[in-house]
Amino acid sequence: MTAPQAEAGGVTSHRWSKRLIMVLESFSDRERLHRGRTYAASGDVEDLDVRPGEVYASVRGTRRRPYSVTIRINVLTPDQWSRVERLMAARTDLYTSLLEGTMPEHVEDVFHDTGLSLYPSRREFDADCTCPDMVRPCKHIAATCYVLADRLDQDPFDLMLWRGRRKADLLRRLESLRDDQAWAQSEAAPEPEDLPLAEALGAFWSGAQPLPVLPPAPEDSRPGAILDRLGPLGVGVSGEGGRGETDLTDLLRPAYEALARS
Repeated sequence: MTAPQAEAGGVTSHRWSKRLIMVLESFSDRERLHRGRTYAASGDVEDLDVRPGEVYASVRGTRRRPYSVTIRINVLTPDQWSRVERLMAARTDLYTSLLEGTMPEHVEDVFHDTGLSLYPSRREFDADCTCPDMVRPCKHIAATCYVLADRLDQDPFDLMLWRGRRKADLLRRLESLRDDQAWAQSEAAPEPEDLPLAEALGAFWSGAQPLPVLPPAPEDSRPGAILDRLGPLGVGVSGEGGRGETDLTDLLRPAYEALARS
């Protein structure tokens, strides 16, 4: 599979790509960078794969067989990631954007607040290529960086992956931390004080809202009026010995009259 090509000139105009290119340009030979941009824009970088701590790619060059490029950076330790994720979960703006699949630019703040960096520094940047050029980074490494930069603009979560945390694992961890924080807040909230029973008796039958006004009683308020309106229900009850049937409405009339007298 061919990696996404960089824009004309090899450099995209977005924040994520600019930051990576700034690191590369800070210690690279200008001529090799220029040739790397040409390789990237020509689609000579293939099979780019981002993994925790490493980026792999094949780059077509002057020889028949493509050159293999590996770019390494430090992977954050579990403890370092734990510190970063706790800060992410505590910030609603970051948490909401990340769960929506968006990487906010100020996500770098939580790394800085823990003394870490999301982007690789010059001193930790380590790259190899199978080409015969002894200078590093060579044009093939530079080409890989330009295509990687374009890839980060398309999916900045690959930057997290390069640092050692896959997107799905990061989001699961954030959801778990938010749940833990919600439980901690609920447990810390003061319990409502219960009134003594003697003080609560006077308000036992009162509610927060007044009861609705009942509609006026119908003109015909005889105990069996509702049964008259219903008419026979078509449900017969056999008499003693199985003789004849009495409709259920007629059997209910005595009960209605007894309720009216009580």
